[in-house]
Amino acid sequence: MLTAHAYHGHAHATPIGEVVLDYEGRFLRRKVITLTDDRRCLVDLPQTTSLDAGGVLVTDAGEVTVVAAPEPLLEVRGDGLVRLAWHIGNRHTPCQIEEDRLLIQRDHVLRDMLERLGAELAEVVEPFTPEGGAYGHGRTHGHDHSHSHGPDTHVHAHG
Repeated sequence: MLTAHAYHGHAHATPIGEVVLDYEGRFLRRKVITLTDDRRCLVDLPQTTSLDAGGVLVTDAGEVTVVAAPEPLLEVRGDGLVRLAWHIGNRHTPCQIEEDRLLIQRDHVLRDMLERLGAELAEVVEPFTPEGGAYGHGRTHGHDHSHSHGPDTHVHAHG
């Protein structure tokens, strides 16, 4: 079994495999996961970490790419998209923000609120990669890319 003791927000080498996880599954500290080729990997990180799509778990054998799994979401469109985004954010709901739409996890209370606000809603199944917090709290953290990429000198600062 592979063991991952570190996570990086971007790859540094050709990955040895990939794992597909939904949004909730990408928030972990210690757990056995199954890669797409059926190998198992014990993730044993020093602290609970939000894994971003495209990030990598670092094992002794190499890096494992994290892929966002398709999951049931609510697509939000319509006039006043900025206003709709404000109402979603005011409820501290994870939201994927795109140019012409928002994606949130399905929730009947939010659906009702958004319908009352005039949003155009559709149920979709897609990978979910919501925005992180502006101050590095919650599901995100600051990431310092001013590190060395030598074989024994890889350090990341997470605030």
